[in-house]
Formats: sequence, C-alpha cells, structure tokens
Amino acid sequence: MPNTLLSDPQRVENVLAAQNYLAERGLAAAVFLADRLGMPLFLEGEPGVGKTMLAKKVSEALGVDLIRLQCYAGIDRSQALYEWDFARQLLHMRAGDGGTSIYRREFLLARPILRAVEQQPSVLLIDEIDRADDEFEAFLLEVLEGKQVSIPDYGEIEFADPPFVVLTSNGTREVHGALKRRCVYHWIDHPDQQREAEIISVNVPEVANTPLAEQIAAAMATLRGLPLVRPPGVAESIGFARAAVALGRHTVAEAADEALGVLVKHHEDQDTVRQVLKPGAA
Repeated sequence: MPNTLLSDPQRVENVLAAQNYLAERGLAAAVFLADRLGMPLFLEGEPGVGKTMLAKKVSEALGVDLIRLQCYAGIDRSQALYEWDFARQLLHMRAGDGGTSIYRREFLLARPILRAVEQQPSVLLIDEIDRADDEFEAFLLEVLEGKQVSIPDYGEIEFADPPFVVLTSNGTREVHGALKRRCVYHWIDHPDQQREAEIISVNVPEVANTPLAEQIAAAMATLRGLPLVRPPGVAESIGFARAAVALGRHTVAEAADEALGVLVKHHEDQDTVRQVLKPGAA
C-alpha cells in the first residue's frame, strides 16, 4: 500500500531533505513511483553517490527498520532468505518428540529477505547486486515477482504487501535486463558543484555559510575529472568536511595533509590528490 509520506515527488523531496538528504527531482520521482507502483527501486551509479544512504534515509523518514542484504560473490538463497537452526532441530529430535516435524517455523532462522517479508512495513536494501552471480539474480526474480516465498520442506510464506525494496549497483558488471525490467530504474550521478556544496553544508552545519563547503566541492569536481583509481564520492566530500572541522582547519589546503586519508583509499592516488588540494605542493 503506498505510503502517504511519499505521496508525490515534491513530498518525497521534502521528506528526504528533512533527513539531510538532498534528492534531485528525478530521484524523488523514482522513489515516488517505486512506492506507488509497488515496484523495487534499482539505483545505479559510482560508489559514494548516495545509493545506500537513500535507502537508509527512506527508512528513517518512514520510521521503519532498514533490513540490509549485502551481496557478494557466491551468495545464495540460504544467506538471503533462511537457514534451518540445525542445533535446535537436533535437540528436538534427541528429546524424543518424533511425532512433530522438525521443519516448522520455530526452527527457521530468518535472513534479510524473510525478515523484511514478515516484518511489515520495512525497507529492504539489496546492496551491490552487481557483486552477486546469475543464479542469485534468478532467485531474486522469483522473490520480487510474486507475493510469496517458497522454502523447501516447509512450504510457502505469503505476504500481501511487499517491503519497499531498494537494489543498488556500482556497475562493476551488467545486471541482467530481466531484473531491471521489474524495477523503477534511476542512475545517480555526482552532483554539480553548487549542489554538492549544499549537501556538504546540510550534513556538516559547521561549514555552512563559510567558504570551506564551496572549496571542497570545487576540489571534488576537479578530482573526479582525473584518472584516479577511485575518485571521491559525496560521502568522501562530507567526510573531508567533518575532518576539517575536527582538526580546526578552515581551508582545503590547511586540512589536506592531515585529512588526506578521508579522501584517498589507494596509495597511487595520494600525490595527485594532494596536488589538487594544495596547489604548488611538492
């Protein structure tokens, strides 16, 4: 059932802004449509642009739990949906109660998808789906298409309303079109310089109405145009601003050396980033 807090794109923008997440209109419209149409929201974009954070902020805005499934190579349905509590099953059998089945709900350990289905309302985040393999995508298709999940030896668990589902991808591989077609798709790009300064100011109030937010946003725009191993995302922009405040620094150049580790996650990028933050530095 659509949520009244997400009743139109403008309302979505306002609700997310109240959680310090500044969403552009296209993203707000995608959130609205996913909720209104009962479809998963598929977010794709470079690391650090706010895909995972959006799911977190939607859950906070709605006042519901965020249930996260982190994908990785080799993940299967048992990590995503359920596992049997073999220890309790064994104790049950040793107790000699052979007249009852060991495949009952009390012996099921709910993993993220089952938890989200049973715990309504909720937001289910399926993070970095591009790290999983084809077989797991096929399993997700089965779950996302229907109103039930099937568990061998137990049966089917039906649900009337699906959770609000957010899938994210960093684009490390192409996710199958069959999965994307069942979702509302939106690409999240890095914000322009002015918008990034606003995002920094909202999340780090100490730098609001100071030149530092604009300086950081300008530096990030330059860095993203360079061939770095990992260009900084918005998360790193905010982190750098917080680091500068913690260090008591008032300019990017002043904070550059001490806060370099907030921006640089690869040794090969250090000198290039330092040159941008401190022009003329050796």
